[in-house]
Formats: sequence, C-alpha cells, structure tokens
Amino acid sequence: MNKTMLIVMREFSERVRKKSFIITTLLMPLLMIGLMLAPSLIMLYGKGSAKRVVVVDRSGLVAGALTSGDELLFETLEGMSVAEACTTYDDESDIFAILAIDDDVMTNPRAVKLITNSSSSITIEEAITSQIENIVEREKLKAYDIEDLDRIMAEVDTHIDLETVKNNGTGDLDSMESTSSGVNYILGLVLGMLLYMIIIIYGQMVMTSVIEEKNSRVIDVMVSSCSPFQIMMGKIAGVALVAVTQIAIWALLIIGASKFVVPAVFPTEVAATSTGMMSAMIGTFSDAGYITMLFGYMLLFILGGFLFYASMFAASGSSVDSVQDAQQFNTIIMLPIILGIIVMMQVFNDPNSDMVFWFSIIPFTSPVVMMARIPFDIPAWEVILSLVILYASFVATVWIAAKIYRVGIFMHGKKPSFKELWQWIKMK
Repeated sequence: MNKTMLIVMREFSERVRKKSFIITTLLMPLLMIGLMLAPSLIMLYGKGSAKRVVVVDRSGLVAGALTSGDELLFETLEGMSVAEACTTYDDESDIFAILAIDDDVMTNPRAVKLITNSSSSITIEEAITSQIENIVEREKLKAYDIEDLDRIMAEVDTHIDLETVKNNGTGDLDSMESTSSGVNYILGLVLGMLLYMIIIIYGQMVMTSVIEEKNSRVIDVMVSSCSPFQIMMGKIAGVALVAVTQIAIWALLIIGASKFVVPAVFPTEVAATSTGMMSAMIGTFSDAGYITMLFGYMLLFILGGFLFYASMFAASGSSVDSVQDAQQFNTIIMLPIILGIIVMMQVFNDPNSDMVFWFSIIPFTSPVVMMARIPFDIPAWEVILSLVILYASFVATVWIAAKIYRVGIFMHGKKPSFKELWQWIKMK
C-alpha cells in the first residue's frame, strides 16, 4: 500500500500544480453559470433588426389586420401584382420579403407564399403563419354573425401559468415544494454532460500517462519495485483524486453562491412575486442543501464512473505504443458513453420510462443517465442500486484490465489484436 500511495501522490501532485488545473477549476463554475444563463441572454440580446415585408393581398382580408412588431414591419401594396412586386422589390432593395396572399385564403391552406430576398428563419415564418391563422379564424367566426365578437374574443382569451408542486402526502398545498421540469431539464443536462466530459478527459489522461511512461521505459524501472497492479491502481487512484478535488472545489464555490449570492441577487420579495419557471429556478439555486445533495451524488457517480472507465483506458494505453494506435480500442470504450448521452436526451421526455431506467442501471451508461435523472426526484433505491452495480462492476473491470496491463506494459512494436488481448486475460 505504501508503494501504491507513493504513485497516487505523484500522479496527484503532478497534475494539481499545473496552471491549466488551477485555471479550469476556477473558471468552470463561471462557465456552468454562463451556460445556464446563455439561452435567456441570447433571447434578450440576440434579436436582429426589424425586417420589412410588403404584402400583396388579393383577398383583401388579411393585410389590414397584420400587426407590425420589433421583428417584422408589414407594408400593404395596393394595385400591384405579385410579379410586379417581385421585380420592384428584389434582393437589391431593403425589403426582406414579399408576402403573397391569394383570394381563396379562407378555404385553401396553401394560399399564402413568402417570397424572400435573403435567408428566412423558422421564427419569422412561424410568426407570420400564426398571425395569418388568427386573422382567418376571426374572419370565419364573423360568418356566424355573432354580436360584439371582438369584446367576446378579448374576454375569452386566457393564459394559464401552471405551477407544479411535489405531493408531500399532507394535502396542504401551501406546504408542498414547488418544482419545474424546465429547471430539472437544465440541471440534468448540465450534470450529465459534466460527468461525460470528466470521464472522457480524465480517463484519457490515464491512458496518455501510461503510454508516455511505457515509451520512456520508466515503467520498466518502476516494475522492479512495484507490481504492475500497484502501478495501474496508483495511476487510476491518483487521477481520480485530482477529479474529486476539482469537483469538491466546484461544489464549495457553487454551494457558497447558492447560500449567499443567489439570495442577495434575488431577495425574498423578488422570489415571492416571480412565477413559473423563474420562481422554481430561484428556489432551486438558493437551496444550499439541495445543491449539496446533487454534488454528493455527483462525486459518487464521477468516482464510480471514472474508476470503471479509467481501468479500461489504462489497459488500452498499456497495450499500444502511441495515442494513435490506441484509437481502435478507445472507440469501443467510448461508444457506451456516447450511447449514454443519447439516452440522456430521452430522460427529459420521460425520466421513469423502462428504457431510461435500465440504462441508468447498466454500469456502462449509468453514471451519465442516472445523474440526469436525479434532479427529477426519482426513488432513492434506484440510485443506490445503480451505485452498487457500478462499483461492483468496477471491481470486475479492474481484474480484467490488470490482466491486460501486466502483459501490455512490456510489449513493444506491435499493436495486439482482440484475440491476443483475450489470450492475455486468460493467462495465469
């Protein structure tokens, strides 16, 4: 154990003293916050200039009812055909598009065409379509000769701000905790992607370290004092300690922000007047206990997932002489992690579906998928079962990887086939 600990501390100290580790550790919490705020900032400041749209309306029903806004400015053309409008307002003019409306717009869903002079977007097309649909619907309602129709339509126009709360079994709605699938989505996405990046980055760090020491013949010297298993476990544990240290620092920074910064930026009176997703976000990110729980689970799954995959990366690195040669094995190792990212997207549609459940239990994908499910308040026994299987699988994976590692570190000049790897595993 003393020899293994020496290797662990060497791997740990070599990495934590690098400037890249310090910079990444300090900047990552800011990057995580930025990623969560980016969609709102883009929507707020990413709007382009207003686009002018000239309207040729042969029906005489739509053009006058179109409403201009910050993104679209409608101008009605009188006494001009569509062909004339296209030649008059071409791509050299400052007109974005010609909106052509046929006289059968009330009965023909394809009676509207948007003739653009530059690239259009889904947002613009949906905004125009939505306005025309509302106008046509109102015109059809007028055919029923309903008195005071505009006032009736204004009165029946309704907006529902749905609030989701977690049932606590008391029947007291005021005491139930507010939840939001949108906030859970953001948390699950960030946590799942973070686990994916850490497993890939730090796992390949183990592989690269093994290849470098194998090529420099350092391992040949180390084996005279330590067993191959001690060397492999020392490297894996040392890099794992680096990852855990980094996550622990992030946890302290973010928990501190949720405890002191969020309440200062969003005081009680602001949180009380907020509704929907904003209220849930303020409540979630100001709950230091909940954030601490998430980071606790993250540490467990990062450690288990990293140990599980790092042993395979170590075996891959020991069996080749260069990073390029390792790509054949790395592709196979990374495929389950990529599959986990794909399944993680299904978590946001139904976090309790059978497929999502099993992928959160299978150790090859469970770190990413289960971490994405945890914000959705899944049963504790599922999390515990996933962790038990993950750590048990790590023990089995280390045993197999050690078999390859003890032979591979002495092999030079030839990349082994899968058949030869199987023979190494069976070797006593």
